Amino acid sequence: MPRKLFETERSWGLVASVAGPEVSIIVNIVVEPKSLDDVVKRLRDYPWVVDLYEVTGDFDVVALVKAPNVATFRNLLKEKILAVEGVRSTNSVVILYTHKREGRKVEV
Repeated sequence: MPRKLFETERSWGLVASVAGPEVSIIVNIVVEPKSLDDVVKRLRDYPWVVDLYEVTGDFDVVALVKAPNVATFRNLLKEKILAVEGVRSTNSVVILYTHKREGRKVEV
């Protein structure tokens, strides 16, 4: 059965997206309480972190990350973000399409 799913994904072009065009990802980050300032300082120095927010709620920090493809993002997540001392966990959301940016509608 997994083979059939893989074949279906290939026919939709999803396999190619792993090495395809630039992707934008929202990374929600949970941080050790005493490490918040240090984590933010470290993350804001990465050029691929284009926006960085300290937030309330279930997460402590939200980062907008841009990567050339999903495979590169996976490596950045594993080797950089999760390696930052004080990062407890992450939850990542790949942006599929932007409908509105900075108060303006994005036209197709």
